[in-house]
Amino acid sequence: MGLIEQIIARAKSNKQRIVLPEAEEERTLCAADRVLADDIADLILIGNPDKVHALATEKGLKNIGKATLIDPLNYEHSEEMAQLLTKLREKKGMTIEKARELVKDPLYLGCMIIKTEGADGQISGALSTTGETLRPALQIIKCAPGITCVSGAMLMITKKPEFGENGVLVVGDVAVTPMPDANQLSQIAVCTAQTAKSVAGFAEPRVAMLSFSTKGSASHEVVDKVVEATKLAKELDPTLKIDGELQADAALVPSVGAKKAPGSDIAGKANVLVMPCLEVGNIAYKLVQRLAGATAIGPILQGIARPVNDLSRGCSIEDIYYLVAITACQAMDAKK
Repeated sequence: MGLIEQIIARAKSNKQRIVLPEAEEERTLCAADRVLADDIADLILIGNPDKVHALATEKGLKNIGKATLIDPLNYEHSEEMAQLLTKLREKKGMTIEKARELVKDPLYLGCMIIKTEGADGQISGALSTTGETLRPALQIIKCAPGITCVSGAMLMITKKPEFGENGVLVVGDVAVTPMPDANQLSQIAVCTAQTAKSVAGFAEPRVAMLSFSTKGSASHEVVDKVVEATKLAKELDPTLKIDGELQADAALVPSVGAKKAPGSDIAGKANVLVMPCLEVGNIAYKLVQRLAGATAIGPILQGIARPVNDLSRGCSIEDIYYLVAITACQAMDAKK
């Protein structure tokens, strides 16, 4: 069973409630129909009921009736949601009038439903920007305990079973924080290891903090940052198996790891790679994807107290379908 099939199987084993606030969007509704047909998650669709039903009829979708459908302009709990949002954001100047308008926004309403424990996760982005997806999540759901930095992980499925976990690697950050400081980088390490567990199913994430230096082979302030981040990550999660700073070959190739970092439990065995900055992470995963023919799944947003994930506006029906399963796996882990 491949990684995608494993993720779907885990989602099916403990169904979570996932909000799709862009239910009037064609790809989203088609993906929702497939999710419901395959019994992967319980879905909450937010959109105009007439438009949703008309689109479902036009596309021949037979399973949309299994979802909970909410009209954001006529939701029975809108006023209590507005009152709660006002309370949550009053120190930021939120008024009840502004809150009443915001809870008509499907992205805000979805996050409020999660906040009030009516759902476990949310996916948007087929119509919305990353900022529009993240803003209500950070304002309402907020970051996980001990975390102040949101980041994005990528699952890399390679054709090289000798690397990572039978060819699978989890890489972060590839999507959100351009130039993390040592504290943020430590959080990215902890969160990416957690994604490796909850989504990729790694029993033992082994985290390599990557740099252009291995164990002092070069001296520079950016190397110092990685060394400090490694120390802070161990303090943040004392159970975490992590080492750094390591060059990529030292992290992945046993013979190189043994030579460059003798005695390391991670060198040559890493299955989680933490990049020193977003620029490196984004370039690296795209090079591996294009030159080595690896499959890249993500980015998977991490660090939020309940999973809220972002799609590309160019996403496919399949992308949305898989991200529902991934979000469900994250939601299970967030409840622990």
